[in-house]
Amino acid sequence: MASVLEDPTLERHFKGHKDVVTCTDFNPNCKQLASGSADKSLMIWNLAPKARAYRFVGHQDVITGAQFSPSGKLVATSSKDRTVRLWTPSIKGESTVFKAHTAAVRSVAFSHDGQRLVTASDDKSVKVWSVHRQCFVYSLTQHTNWVRCARFSPDGRLIASCGDDRTVRLWDTSTKHCINCFTDYGGSATFVDFNSNGTCIASSGADSSLKIWDLRTNKLIQHYQVHSAGINSFSFHPSNNYLISGSSDRTVKILDLLEGRLIYTLHGHKGAVITVAFSRAGDLFASGGADGQVLMWRTNFDTKSYQDVLQQHSRRSTPDPPPHVTDIHPRGPHLHHPQPTAVQISPTVADIQSPDPHVIELGQAVYNTTLLNGRTHLTPTQAAANSHHSNGLPPHHVGSSRAEEWMGDESASRAGATAGSQTGTGRRRGGGRREEEERGQTHPLEVLSGHPSSLDSTLQHIVQQLDILTQTVSVLEERLTLTEDKLKECLHHQSQILKDVRSSGERWRTDSEETDGSPVQFT
Repeated sequence: MASVLEDPTLERHFKGHKDVVTCTDFNPNCKQLASGSADKSLMIWNLAPKARAYRFVGHQDVITGAQFSPSGKLVATSSKDRTVRLWTPSIKGESTVFKAHTAAVRSVAFSHDGQRLVTASDDKSVKVWSVHRQCFVYSLTQHTNWVRCARFSPDGRLIASCGDDRTVRLWDTSTKHCINCFTDYGGSATFVDFNSNGTCIASSGADSSLKIWDLRTNKLIQHYQVHSAGINSFSFHPSNNYLISGSSDRTVKILDLLEGRLIYTLHGHKGAVITVAFSRAGDLFASGGADGQVLMWRTNFDTKSYQDVLQQHSRRSTPDPPPHVTDIHPRGPHLHHPQPTAVQISPTVADIQSPDPHVIELGQAVYNTTLLNGRTHLTPTQAAANSHHSNGLPPHHVGSSRAEEWMGDESASRAGATAGSQTGTGRRRGGGRREEEERGQTHPLEVLSGHPSSLDSTLQHIVQQLDILTQTVSVLEERLTLTEDKLKECLHHQSQILKDVRSSGERWRTDSEETDGSPVQFT
């Protein structure tokens, strides 16, 4: 199918990550693109031709989220190492670490004024942080399973979160209460975000559905089922007229929200598409996935309405299929195959598409040859070599197995918090020998244990105790923050009192000196 001016086109592709690309975001100045990966590194790609790229190293585990601040002067990243980092996207490579959660941190996002951060975690909590003071502010704890994503509304008054408990929750940032909960999901809710004016939220699910809710009426207004596998990420166009989504079915889909229809299907990744993101102006969008590549696309289609495109290029997409012979004679029951109206685009992603930029390594090295805390660490080169060849497979086979392991881990908790044995089995899917052993095991764990009810009750009790501990830690964190604020306030008052005492003492001395030096008159 021939491409036209209004079709999205592949502008550039970036190769530098050694594993699954998990998150992408454009700098508001439209000069940089950030991407995080399961290789534990953050890449800052400078969009100017022949510009150098920066690799920031510091996280000890998979990077799960990345976002530029509204000013573009900071990049926040979340990781499975339970921390959040704030980076300066320049050659300095400076970063600040937040010890954020007691489990893997799944997402991080700035408020639209850049003053706050919101994080979501496997410890079932959503937490809000102060960027300027670099401290914890408060937590939101009503999810009953892993929290996958959390986002601020454009005005900062609301927070939307979603997770493996199959709910999308809406929180009031002033009262810290959950004011709404949407539960109409057949699987985990994987991603959530507000549109640019804050009137709607969209959420995607592992059941391949994408839903848009109107917050003014709290009603579902659009429901799309266009992917053949779970949706991992989506992004609103700044005009709110379009939405892009990335899925494990290896495609990027583009929806026209005004007409409520799928208009483009993009093929370019060789594996699951994990992340998609529009630029702030909407003229570009990026996608990243299990193939370790970041693709940058030119939007184009937002310049004209899709109906005008179809009218000008009706040969490319015909909504009515050609008539069957059985439509004419004789008229009997027969099958009409559905005729897709979405334009399919399959660009050639070759090495000659764009030259790989020179990469500058920045930040603290995750690996070095010294012995730290009793652990022997490798250099980055040795670590990369070992990750590619330690199991005897060629590099591309290793990458595919790591991608399968990443996707398996993402779906590991969907059986629920109480199904501990099933979750454990799901996490072991990446290992070949263990998988064969599990296939040979025909009896369930409950039969072998001999006490299924006691095991279930024990697991439920453990989960309940963990929930209580999580809530207790959150309360302690809030009280600690309040205590710190009170202490700072007391110290400030104390210093002010000392200043006042000193100034009054100096005035008293001055007055006494003047009194001693003046003549005394008698009448």
